[in-house]
Amino acid sequence: MAARDQDDISPPPIKRRKMSNSSPPSKTSSGVQRDELRIYSWNVNGIDPLVQRPITSFFEPRGNVRGSSGSTVSTGLRDVLRRYSWPTLLFLQEVKIAPGDESAMKAVERAIQPSADEPEEAPSYKAFFCLPKDKYNARGFGRKYGVCNIIRQDFFDAHVERVREVDWDLEGRFLVCETKPFQSLPKLAIINLYAVNGTDAPYKDPDTGKPFGTRHDRKLRVHRLLQAECQALSSRGFQIVLAGDFNIARAPIDGHPNLRMYPKQHCVNRADFEARFFRRGTRLGGGSEGAEKRDTVEGDGGEVDEGLGMIDSFRHLHGDKAGYTYHPRGKSFGTSCDRVDMILTSSSLRDHLAEAGIHETPADRATSDHVPLYISLLSH
Repeated sequence: MAARDQDDISPPPIKRRKMSNSSPPSKTSSGVQRDELRIYSWNVNGIDPLVQRPITSFFEPRGNVRGSSGSTVSTGLRDVLRRYSWPTLLFLQEVKIAPGDESAMKAVERAIQPSADEPEEAPSYKAFFCLPKDKYNARGFGRKYGVCNIIRQDFFDAHVERVREVDWDLEGRFLVCETKPFQSLPKLAIINLYAVNGTDAPYKDPDTGKPFGTRHDRKLRVHRLLQAECQALSSRGFQIVLAGDFNIARAPIDGHPNLRMYPKQHCVNRADFEARFFRRGTRLGGGSEGAEKRDTVEGDGGEVDEGLGMIDSFRHLHGDKAGYTYHPRGKSFGTSCDRVDMILTSSSLRDHLAEAGIHETPADRATSDHVPLYISLLSH
């Protein structure tokens, strides 16, 4: 199939919604907006190319990229932050840093700091890592997985309570940023996630290495655990933002040219994801034979619960507009792609949600096989 028209691949940025009873947004001299919380998410498929200097860029001279036609610019992490106008948070997935690799983590920390030739007011950032500890299920280069939260220093100092891991994951997939209230925004739990990819490969007991179901089983178990984590946070007064690679596409509109339907277990995984995170008042278990069977594989009793009723930010603001985040390398861009990366929010954040978008170009994909996505939450 021929590549889609470029206008379909890279739509112009949506206009900011007008918020009722709000003043015009104020910005610092560095262009950082004071009343806006901007969250970016990007599966980088290995962070090494973003911290090596010098590096030839995959960014093309379009959008916010400066340079004449045919020129190239650096794609270091600092350049990525500048390109996207100094986001409040940049969540990276699949960083592929081995546990204990202090030199790699320090390289990331150096790569996000202002350089000597930047204006004095250019923002600084802090980096936090969750790296895999599971030697049986996270093997290979850099133990394969790992996530990183990059947080703007001014926001961290004023509004972040803590950044923490979760105790039910050892594969380096989840990192929680808990904030204080931010102007009219409530306190937030913003979770960077790299969800399990469901396959028939064995899932192994992380202590003994003994096979314990499949990666499909583990994916469904993690759905349950993440849902419970969100419920516990909500009971403590947090509103939730989930940002990252969910390794699942929701509906036919989210897969091009087709949504993955085979083998059948992918449909079971999708139905379980929908019920747990989007529906409200849905009783789980009895209505989903496959999900119920899979949930009980790890011995948690398959207890019944209700869905979280979250908002899919891109779908909420863009309706049935097509947009994709996963563009595998080796195929023409736009010919085979899926929207597996998402940013979900608690329904109570609906009126704060001002923007949601995908930077869907080969330039923004850079050295990865995913493109970045983002949301803006406005205080009003």
